[in-house]
Amino acid sequence: MAVYTQVSAEALSDFLAKFDVGELVSAKGIAEGVENSNYLVDTTKSRFILTLYEKRVASGDLPYFMALLEHLADRGLPVPPAVPDRNGTLIHELEGRPACLIQFLSGVSVSHPTPAQAGAAGAAMGKMHAAVSDFPLDRPNTMGVDTWYPLFERCGKSLNDIAPGLYDDIGFTIEDTLSAWTDDQLDRCAIHADMFPDNVLMLGDRVTGLIDFYFACTDLRVYDLAVAHTAWAFDATGRRFDQAVGDALIAGYEKHFPLSGHERTQFEVCTVGSCIRFTLSRAWDWLNTPADALVTRKDPLAFWRRVKIYDNDLGRRLKTLA
Repeated sequence: MAVYTQVSAEALSDFLAKFDVGELVSAKGIAEGVENSNYLVDTTKSRFILTLYEKRVASGDLPYFMALLEHLADRGLPVPPAVPDRNGTLIHELEGRPACLIQFLSGVSVSHPTPAQAGAAGAAMGKMHAAVSDFPLDRPNTMGVDTWYPLFERCGKSLNDIAPGLYDDIGFTIEDTLSAWTDDQLDRCAIHADMFPDNVLMLGDRVTGLIDFYFACTDLRVYDLAVAHTAWAFDATGRRFDQAVGDALIAGYEKHFPLSGHERTQFEVCTVGSCIRFTLSRAWDWLNTPADALVTRKDPLAFWRRVKIYDNDLGRRLKTLA
């Protein structure tokens, strides 16, 4: 979550007038994250999240995201569907951006998850994957394996401004990972693709919300688990690996989908792939975020450091991780 587009109180009041949600009381921009502009909105009736979709989220993809959230909500998953206006419309325009009013869910995102919390998150992912077994829509992964090399080339030698030698090291790692990547005999379904701790709301050890589905797509189940593992099992710097948290996440997931031997092998490949994906997207944002944006830039090297944990032999061959 972030704020790139400013919304005036007058414009927001006019926007809310389309809905049966009461009158505007207050609105506050949310600075965390890097994708869309988000506001915490309080009205005389309730609390909501207002999301304005920025350039990385294509307006044509919004019906997919809204349908997925509705599908999951209908099956009892704790997700925040969009609020329809009086005409039943979910997707609107505000300040020149596609916009949705989203139901607010209680809970907090944990910054230092315990094994119990990670286990609950893994179980929630397993329930989500089970719930989408009959979801009929498909969406390509716009940050999937086929996009990594093109994004790497777009970042170019500017990667070396982040860390000397990073350009060569990432290029080598992409080639090494692609040579081991296979999706044969692996299940595909609608996945979250970004289930970081800050996209999971919790009260104690209980999951109360799964949010921010704007990278959701059709891809490998095991890749979704790998993305979550790279996010939950490390501290924010990527220097400290918590084996107990990582193991608990997998154990929670396996309550619904026990991993086969082939899936375990590909899980290891997918974890390095996840490190590549988030290093590159963070690097692009680091190099291209507008100076006046109210947004928290995230360190690309935090995910790059994780590569050595997942593949120590590979890490020894990389200058930036030696």
